[in-house]
Amino acid sequence: MIEQWGRKREILTALAGGQFVSGEELAKQAGISRTAISKHIDALEDYGVEIFSVKGKGYKLANPVSLIDEDQLTRSLNHRCFYFDELPSTNAFLLKHVHELTAGDICIAEYQSAGRGRRGRSWVSPYGCHLYCSMYWKLEQGMSQASGLSLVVACSLVKVLQSFGIEDLGVKWPNDIYLNNKKLAGVLIEMSGQADSECHLVVGIGINISMSQSQGDKIGQAWSDLSANPSCPSKTELAIALQKQLQQDFSTFEQLGLTAFLPRWQEVDVFFGKQVKLLMGDNQIEGICKGVDESGAILLETDNGIKAFVGGEISLRSAT
Repeated sequence: MIEQWGRKREILTALAGGQFVSGEELAKQAGISRTAISKHIDALEDYGVEIFSVKGKGYKLANPVSLIDEDQLTRSLNHRCFYFDELPSTNAFLLKHVHELTAGDICIAEYQSAGRGRRGRSWVSPYGCHLYCSMYWKLEQGMSQASGLSLVVACSLVKVLQSFGIEDLGVKWPNDIYLNNKKLAGVLIEMSGQADSECHLVVGIGINISMSQSQGDKIGQAWSDLSANPSCPSKTELAIALQKQLQQDFSTFEQLGLTAFLPRWQEVDVFFGKQVKLLMGDNQIEGICKGVDESGAILLETDNGIKAFVGGEISLRSAT
């Protein structure tokens, strides 16, 4: 496996300049045959990397592929980072090893074969194109303490992106991050433990870095990525800043609860003060979004007053 990905990484490095490189030149650089190069190219395409192949010119990346700098990552963090070229799911990996972890440890993969989003949805995870990162945390007071934590994660991510100069960001309850009113990132929190005792928490984050149109067509909603943003940091810098911000904000959350983050949430809530509808199974309620309360429930103003709604099966949509 190491040798297999080592060759593929060499090929991606050779193609990183954005120009066509002949199969002969790639073979020479890698010290393998042109047939072997062709097989590695085919395999990379199977992992979601789009590569132009033109007879007489060679190969060229259709979109930039940015890989994590593992050395920079480990030098910059005081916690363990488990880094893989491919995994079924970064969340699943950490959940499997919770008893061996320390709060703040992270897992990053360049490709997920079974990436997951909220409500069991799949998360499009082509190799090297985006950031797929999960962080472990332990809540001593149990699952009951985790109420509203997904909103904290969304606020943390927005703060990190803003620190790099990225603007026009917003959050959509409970934990989607938007750029220019299109989905940029999502959060999936999974837990194991008891309601009122030690609880193991894994926070998974997927951020679109460089999305091709064919990948985007699989998503089924309006999306955005960071590729055209002049302030876009490297994927490694983003991962480092995100781990540090999450660790800081989780510590604050444990001490002060969600209340400390409500002003930050309201500043970037894309639906605050707007007409929205909540979809709950076969039921639908319309009203004006009034933000969230101290537990993370969304507040909706209707003719009957303001009421709080919370639950993993609720979807929020614009009513206009």
